[in-house]
Amino acid sequence: MVVLFKLQDVELRIGAVQILDDITLEIDGGVTAIVGPSGSGKSSLLRLLNRLEVPSGGVIRFQGQNLADFEATKLRRRVGMVFQRPALFAGTAATNLRVAVPALSNEDVSQALRQVGLDPALADRPADRLSGGEAQRLCLARSLLVHPEVLLLDEPTASLDPESVTIIENLLATLTKEGLPQIWVSHDLDQVGRIAHTVIELETSDHDGVGRLVKQQS
Repeated sequence: MVVLFKLQDVELRIGAVQILDDITLEIDGGVTAIVGPSGSGKSSLLRLLNRLEVPSGGVIRFQGQNLADFEATKLRRRVGMVFQRPALFAGTAATNLRVAVPALSNEDVSQALRQVGLDPALADRPADRLSGGEAQRLCLARSLLVHPEVLLLDEPTASLDPESVTIIENLLATLTKEGLPQIWVSHDLDQVGRIAHTVIELETSDHDGVGRLVKQQS
């Protein structure tokens, strides 16, 4: 498999607080899960991969190129991200999709909604009237419209009911089979067992509270 991301001696400080230290690992295709206790820097590690955070030390490479050389907006179209809480804009579901692709036709809107298992009739519904599961799938559809090369997911099902969790897991499993690599942060070890090909485990040091890599296993 191609190496998507390579991290070498990466550390992250935010202000005076050190979040991550000495992270060296490689991430390839399939589904990679990042696990660890609360405060171990799982989400921070994920955010480093599309420059929502910038490392304080070390180097991150995406497909062999130093991440620091990428213009952030262009990188985020190649490295898409879905957050735990759906990030919705004012307006309808269709309006939210057109944030990603302004020239999207009505038929393209319908197709984007169908791709994530949503009824095209939702296109004209105000986004703030969608259920949690519908809103999360809408955000997934918006991310997919720009054809990312890899998808980052920060606990995308943590706040959803079991039915919505199953729907989203199945959708993402289909995308995996179609060749879209994914990197998940999840606190749910049962979910990790269902979805992940590779697991990256972080821990928090007792003496300084900094997140460090414990192991990476396939």
